[in-house]
Amino acid sequence: MNERILITGGAGFIGSNLAEELLKLKKEVFVIDDLSTGSKENILDFKENEQFHFFKGSILNKKFLENIIKNNNIDFIFHLAAVVGVKNVLENQLKSLQVNINGTETVLALASKYNIRILLTSSSEIYGKSKRLSFKETDDRILGSIQNSRWSYANSKAIDEFFALAYYKEKKLPVIIVRLFNVTGKKQTGKYGMVIPTFIKQALENKPITVYGTGKQKRCFSDIKDTVEALIKFMNHKNVDGEIFNLGNNEEITINDLAKKIKNITKSKSNIIHLTYKKAYKEGFEDMYRRKPNIKKIQKILNWKPKYDLNESLKQTINFYKQKN
Repeated sequence: MNERILITGGAGFIGSNLAEELLKLKKEVFVIDDLSTGSKENILDFKENEQFHFFKGSILNKKFLENIIKNNNIDFIFHLAAVVGVKNVLENQLKSLQVNINGTETVLALASKYNIRILLTSSSEIYGKSKRLSFKETDDRILGSIQNSRWSYANSKAIDEFFALAYYKEKKLPVIIVRLFNVTGKKQTGKYGMVIPTFIKQALENKPITVYGTGKQKRCFSDIKDTVEALIKFMNHKNVDGEIFNLGNNEEITINDLAKKIKNITKSKSNIIHLTYKKAYKEGFEDMYRRKPNIKKIQKILNWKPKYDLNESLKQTINFYKQKN
């Protein structure tokens, strides 16, 4: 009998790519999404697949969620649903806290009730503004003031992790926590502040490429194909429950260099301009200088490492957007 996999937030960028790969592996896939940041377009290619089932609704609706879990004998849950994107979080802080905290607690409680293994996707935002050269899973967290709404997302994801570990320790819920670092690839939108699709769209339209701040801040970008491969490896690995893992690429680049790279690959005539954070986000924003993952743990336990470098990832993403237009 095929495994029956539930993906919350499955019409989003990561969720839809994960669903696509699981369907290729002949799994039966159930997707829940309220389409607030996800899109029906992301799941259009496989909506006619008999192994694919889509349910529009919110993870805040416990009855709706429980009916899907109970009536479909779910074997595994990928919990990806969250309010995502810096811009989106700053503009919808209350909704972000409610979905990320209350919604996650509801998903964990139901997973516990029906004894279903679950993978919770967390975020590199967890680490805050520490200036470490790279972050490992046990590192301390350094966050800004409560007055800066920028940090509400990081705190909401931290509470998710605390909830998950409490369910693991007290309820014996088999749960895996995976901290994602700047995933990029096909189907990602720049609508909610994601930097690579924003730069690509600006470059393809020969509009100014807008770098926030000095552009000297450093980031690492993980290809969606590498990310999905690792997530599925976690599902198939039986000795990772109760553990936290970084998942990302440790190839680092400044945002200035990223803008130049995208301009060169697209052969764009765009100018690269800089905007202050105050002009970009109005208020409540504070950035971190670098966000590089230590991936020794995932390499050792999963025998996984990134296959796609940034150049290859960017070329494939740019081609996706060219075809889309």
